[in-house]
Amino acid sequence: MVYIKQINIQGFKSYKDQTLIDEFSPATNVIVGRNGSGKSNFFAAIRFVLSDAYTQMGREERQALLHEGSGSAVMSAYVEIIFDNSDGRFPTGKNELYLRRTIGLKKDEYSLDKKTATKTDVLNLLETAGFSRSNPYYIVPQGRVTALTNMKDGERLNLLKEVAGTQVYEQRRTESLKIMTDTNNKRAKIDELLDYIKERLAELEEEKEELRGYQEKDKDRRCLQYAFFHQEQEAIAEKLEEIDEFRQGGGDGDENRDAFLDGEKAIAQLDSRIKQLTRKMELLRVDRRQLEEDRRDTAKARAKIELDVKTLTANQSSTEQARVRHQQELSSVKKEIALKEAELAQLLPDFTSKKANEAEVKRNLDEAEAGRNRLYAKQARSNQYKTKAERDRFLKKEIEELNSTIGSQKANRIDGDEEVKNVQSEIRNLETEISGLQERLNGWSGNRIALAEEVSIAKDALEKLQDERKLLRREDEKLHSVIEDARKEVSMAESELSRTMDSATSRGLATVRRLKQQHNIQGAYGTLAELLEVEELYRVAVEQTAGSSLFNYVVDNEETATQLINALNADKGGRITFVPLSQLRSKPANLPNASDAIPMLSKIRYDKKYQPAFEQVFGKTIVCPNLTIAAQYARSHGCNAITPDGDTTNRKGALTGGYLNPKESRLQAVRALNKWRDEYETLKARQDEIRKELEQKDQEITAAYTQQQKIDQKMRQLDDGLDPLKSDLRSKNWHLERQRTQHEKLIQNQADNARLLKDHANKISDYEAEIASDFKKALSANEERQLEQLNVSVHELQKQWNEHSRIRRELESRKQSIELDLRENLRLKLDQLNSQEIDLVTGSGSVSNSVETKLQENERQLEDTESTIANLEQEKSQKEDEQQKIAVLIEKHQKRMERSIARKAILTTSAADCAKNIRDLGVLPDEAFEKYKDYDPKSIQSRLKKVQEALKKYKHVNKKAFEQYNQFTTQRDSLTKRRKELDDSQSSIQELVEVLDQRKDEAIERTFKQVSKEFAQIFRASCSSRSWSASHST
Repeated sequence: MVYIKQINIQGFKSYKDQTLIDEFSPATNVIVGRNGSGKSNFFAAIRFVLSDAYTQMGREERQALLHEGSGSAVMSAYVEIIFDNSDGRFPTGKNELYLRRTIGLKKDEYSLDKKTATKTDVLNLLETAGFSRSNPYYIVPQGRVTALTNMKDGERLNLLKEVAGTQVYEQRRTESLKIMTDTNNKRAKIDELLDYIKERLAELEEEKEELRGYQEKDKDRRCLQYAFFHQEQEAIAEKLEEIDEFRQGGGDGDENRDAFLDGEKAIAQLDSRIKQLTRKMELLRVDRRQLEEDRRDTAKARAKIELDVKTLTANQSSTEQARVRHQQELSSVKKEIALKEAELAQLLPDFTSKKANEAEVKRNLDEAEAGRNRLYAKQARSNQYKTKAERDRFLKKEIEELNSTIGSQKANRIDGDEEVKNVQSEIRNLETEISGLQERLNGWSGNRIALAEEVSIAKDALEKLQDERKLLRREDEKLHSVIEDARKEVSMAESELSRTMDSATSRGLATVRRLKQQHNIQGAYGTLAELLEVEELYRVAVEQTAGSSLFNYVVDNEETATQLINALNADKGGRITFVPLSQLRSKPANLPNASDAIPMLSKIRYDKKYQPAFEQVFGKTIVCPNLTIAAQYARSHGCNAITPDGDTTNRKGALTGGYLNPKESRLQAVRALNKWRDEYETLKARQDEIRKELEQKDQEITAAYTQQQKIDQKMRQLDDGLDPLKSDLRSKNWHLERQRTQHEKLIQNQADNARLLKDHANKISDYEAEIASDFKKALSANEERQLEQLNVSVHELQKQWNEHSRIRRELESRKQSIELDLRENLRLKLDQLNSQEIDLVTGSGSVSNSVETKLQENERQLEDTESTIANLEQEKSQKEDEQQKIAVLIEKHQKRMERSIARKAILTTSAADCAKNIRDLGVLPDEAFEKYKDYDPKSIQSRLKKVQEALKKYKHVNKKAFEQYNQFTTQRDSLTKRRKELDDSQSSIQELVEVLDQRKDEAIERTFKQVSKEFAQIFRASCSSRSWSASHST
């Protein structure tokens, strides 16, 4: 038996918070409580879900059901009833059913088993379980029983009918009677239609005979017309074959055209070669001017060098003896320094290793001591505090203090790091300054010569920079000439490309290119012509297939296209067709799979992301070796076909082609423009780089000049005396020692700070672990073992640290001794000897000789280039004469071909008309193909005229008599079948009404008996000495 197992309420009337009421009995449950405890609201909640009340509620009624107590307002409420469905009363297949109703100010929703459901679904489910809408007495509210006992006899009878569910029977009986009425009306209409159809069929029987005569004559007419059109079609096909044979036989024209194209290519190559040599000659002239300038500068430098050589030769003998002594002493000092440095290099790895070992042992020692101290402290706390709470308060306070200390120490570490960096920077500065002062002091006697040498070096560096700047200026001058030529070529290429398109498209492409560069539009890719590469063999075919679509501009999506179109309109920058890739949807084309039909897309190279754009233009075109094969595939597969020479045909049979001027090639114009534009931009970028380098070189020259001035100033300062230098050196040495001492202290402080931070963190971890542990009066056995191990480790680590420290001090003492000897003695001597070394600077006239040689080579190259240009000009003139002759032959052949193509186009149109006329004849009888096959056209036309005259007699014949007769017959059969179905339906409905009347009576009788029985039992139980029975009269 199904029963309520659990109720969950929230926000409903007096139930603000979620209230869960469970453990209901499957038998009788009694809800008791004081007034105002929520009994009535609990009963209302059940009725709220089961829908015998609260069915049609407005906003105010829903709000009245929400909790209105103190606190925040309740915006929604729900009541959920969980039924025990063990007996499967609810057809859900589960042992429990969750039914929830949720309301708010603007909502009223149901859910079944945690899933949203409609009100109709809920009511239907409840009705299947016995909660009928027509019998709402499964809930008996307060006062209902009293009202029942006070009812009159008529009211009790109506109540019994309502409880028995007879209203459902009456409702269905009424619906059935209404259906019977509709059925009778439909039967009457069907009878009327059947009478009309019988009359019409009788009329059509007479018209059918007349139609048969007409059809015989019409069939003869179509046979004659087919024979006439078919003969005309065959005659046109023969003429087309003659034209194709003439075109295929035009070998001389093809040879002349190939020769002409080869000549055009040869002339273009010669023009390119002449331009290259002309540019080379211009560059050679520039080199000659620059070399002449170098020759004049070199002559002046050679005269100065010769004067310096004479001066140096006079002092050479005394200087040579000093040089020998100087070299011997210098060699001795270098050997001693090498020995010391080798000893120091051998010592340093060992010292570094020992120092690291010492630090590692010290760190382990500190950690072991810290761990031991923490255990001792924990042991002391176990005896110091009586309870866990007292110990934990102390530990938490210690953790707070340690966290505060850690924060302060981290701040101190940051300040300490900054201070270390400052001290290190100060030490580096002092060491640099001291090194400079020491060098000046130790080599004071030779500093004068050293400074003179620095002046010479600075001057050489300045001259070198000036020479480099001169070379850059020369290269800039050369590039200016080359860039100007490239700019002219770009202008010519743009002009050539513009002639292959209309002016609006030309201006549009120029504007889009400018906008793309200015705004860095990533989604603007370029025209189809710029995005593809194709072999020269298929270039003409690609151009003819695409036509002006070659200049369609490919973009990523419609947003980019809209942006560019708006900019074009705003600037009035021309017109262009954009192809947004995101909007293209390519469909597979029906292309033949044969060796003589090559898909054009397979011969084009492009990035795969542009696939939709190329499929749209080239996807339905194939390349065939000749026009005959192309026309066959075009007709059979409904595609476009083209030959490598550009002759095209489409699926409708139209042919286009003829001579194409190679100078008007769009793809070649695009390639030429891209080539010169890339070269121009590359040269321009190189020129910009050179000019930046010139600016940088000017800055370097200024810096070198400033450096030379500084060296001159140093030389003047050197003459001011030695005492200030020594005093400054002593002061800086003293300050450096103080800074080094301070640096060591700071490093040690940082190490101590890091160690303390780690120790504090370990303490916090131990304190937190101790807080989480139980309170014990002594250390655990594990902690006792750990303390014992730490005592042993501390003792061992202390011994190891002492030994490592001793070894490190010994190595450090040896290291400091070697470094002191190198720094304070040997290197000072080496610097002094190096500063006294004198080199003889010599010059020669080799530079001048080199310049003369370059000038001669330049003159020779100029003569060779001029001679080559003259030869090429002569060869070009001969090629142009040959081209003129070939062009005349091609023009004549072209005119003949054009006439044949025009005639072929007319014949193709006539053939298409014949095919259309044949198709218009419709489905022909079998005899049409053979009956008039051998008749001549005149005989066919004569017989056709007679047949057409005979057909005029049937002008008013009903040509659809057969069709109408069949339609009416079909309608008659259909209506007869429908009338029989209505008769069967009426019988079924009458039987249903009789059954409903019978069941209604049975339901009333059964319900009355049940009520009488139950009432008698209850009355007998309440009044044991009396008996009572109920009766009714029909």
